[in-house]
Amino acid sequence: MSAVESIVWRPTPEDAEAAQITGFRRAAGRAFGAEFPDYQALHQFACEHPEKFWRFLWEWAGIIGEPGGRVLENGDDFIAAKFFPDGKLNYAENLLTPGKPEDVALIEAGEMRKPHRVTRAQLRTQTARIAAFLRESGISAGDRVAAVLPNGGAAIAGMLAATSMGATWSSCSPDFGPDGITERFGQIAPRILLACDGYFYNGKRHDVGEKIREVIARLPSLERVVFVRHAGGDFPKLKIPAHDFAEIAADNGTEATPVYSRLPFNHPLFILYSSGTTGRPKCIAHGAGGTLLEHVKELRLHCDLRAGDRLLYYTTCGWMMWNWMASGLATGAALALYDGQPLGSPSLLETADAERVNILGVSAKLIAALEKRGVKLNSGELAHLRAVLSTGSPLAPESYDYFYRDLQPRARLHSISGGTDIVACFALGLPVLPIRRGELQCASLGCDVAVFNQDGEAVDNEKGELVCRRAIPSKPLGFWGDDSGEKYRAAYFARFPNVWTHGDFAETRPHLDEYGSHCGMVIHGRSDATLNPGGVRIGTAEIYRQVEKFPEILEALATARPLADGDEKIILLAKMREGMELTAELALAIRTAIRREATPRHVPAEIYAAPDLPRTMNGKIAELAVRRILRGEAVENKNALANPEILDILRDLPESAAK
Repeated sequence: MSAVESIVWRPTPEDAEAAQITGFRRAAGRAFGAEFPDYQALHQFACEHPEKFWRFLWEWAGIIGEPGGRVLENGDDFIAAKFFPDGKLNYAENLLTPGKPEDVALIEAGEMRKPHRVTRAQLRTQTARIAAFLRESGISAGDRVAAVLPNGGAAIAGMLAATSMGATWSSCSPDFGPDGITERFGQIAPRILLACDGYFYNGKRHDVGEKIREVIARLPSLERVVFVRHAGGDFPKLKIPAHDFAEIAADNGTEATPVYSRLPFNHPLFILYSSGTTGRPKCIAHGAGGTLLEHVKELRLHCDLRAGDRLLYYTTCGWMMWNWMASGLATGAALALYDGQPLGSPSLLETADAERVNILGVSAKLIAALEKRGVKLNSGELAHLRAVLSTGSPLAPESYDYFYRDLQPRARLHSISGGTDIVACFALGLPVLPIRRGELQCASLGCDVAVFNQDGEAVDNEKGELVCRRAIPSKPLGFWGDDSGEKYRAAYFARFPNVWTHGDFAETRPHLDEYGSHCGMVIHGRSDATLNPGGVRIGTAEIYRQVEKFPEILEALATARPLADGDEKIILLAKMREGMELTAELALAIRTAIRREATPRHVPAEIYAAPDLPRTMNGKIAELAVRRILRGEAVENKNALANPEILDILRDLPESAAK
């Protein structure tokens, strides 16, 4: 298929003219006395002149705060670089200031619940009251406030209250086990915990009271607990003071105004966590200014999110997309917070339709699941939708076909990719560029992204390591507790000195057409899970694209088993649909499809039917854990998995059972 034939969506001239990126590009050209005929020209300028670009973005976006005299210190050193070293701002102030008091700020929705709306005025008042409680409890700037909450208004209000006063926020989803929670929070020593009584998922109420009691007992740093009554359960009796969130944030008919502490640009805002499947989760600290600036750029320029819009991203409080979504408030948009099983009742799509959502975020796996179920929408459904964002894993080319055929032919389908590591994206969409099946549209504006071959050379149309060659504002402050920075350097800079190696196996694809010069990208999977049979590097996503076309298969996991001669053979695990079997005929059809659509080297030597696939708490398939199992190695931190018991089953799969 040619580059032109692969285009599945094109912007109309009217839409391109109205896009915020168009106005931004022209304004930047006027400010710098330069010609930026297309996105690529603007992107190149932003990468080569970071001091000019990031200050201009601050001013254009109307960031509240003082940028200071300097934009970038130690700009040639990725680790030592500091953006706006003299700047001061407050993240919560930038999120809560936009909008009229009566504007809707939050729409709480989800499985087994009726929507509840919170106005901007109500959210500001809740934030002020919770922050007052935190101050009365002795919390100050730099203290950690942790939460085990569902994706709802309490989590947003609690986060805004903590960050309004300079406390550092960290959250987990209530479906995490006690070990998973304490392995994270135990490293950051929070003084206050916000916790729920339970949550709803897959048509059931799940009580977490005893789990929370156990977590509290294992966190000696905790001084107080604030309980959120979400699922109608009882709060456990504790040895430390416990408070009711509803009483603290109660609406007594009078408004309260938040007090914002403007702190240094690089003051710790969030602590996020790596998946932890190869050891204890890394505690990744992110700064307030860098997070805000990157998110506003991505939301406004790449997603074209506007004041008055509604943004819904299907996420939990334990995934970076929750933090990213929360920043949508800074644009003046409202957040629709969906919690529960996305295929439940009401479903995610039903909620998005009923709430007139404009930007919807999902996982690539959910789009594939919708296709497996044969979901088709009529022309009147999701009428307000302008864009759907997909992340979590590579979006298969066939999912583009399904989306434009059966879901929403008018909307933009943006595959986006970044990570917890930068709490932002390295590649994503743009409303003024065409969308090609299987490709992410462009590198994030101002991020000097490239693909390196094994010799450290930038290459196009060739698979290699996704890297970033210059520092960006949302790079981590470091790992919490890693005072020497040794773990931080080893995680991202061991492969190519002074170049961030992200861990994705990727490919850049330059284009020159009527839309100007631009460069798409394909993500082939995690580079640490890349297969290497016969010395040829293979991305697992290339195999999944073929396997998941088969209606008998729900999901698949590809990994490798080592051979005595130092080579390796590909192993495929298939989770079958209910009532389906992995027959010899089906295994042959899978191998034939992979050989035809990929290469003979992609063909698995063994195919097993697995009862389930191991996945992290965020729902991502844990390829590395299975690779360790098949190599006879221990998985150091099973607590990072949502279903660790499946590893024992996979370890005992006899080779004789393979098809």
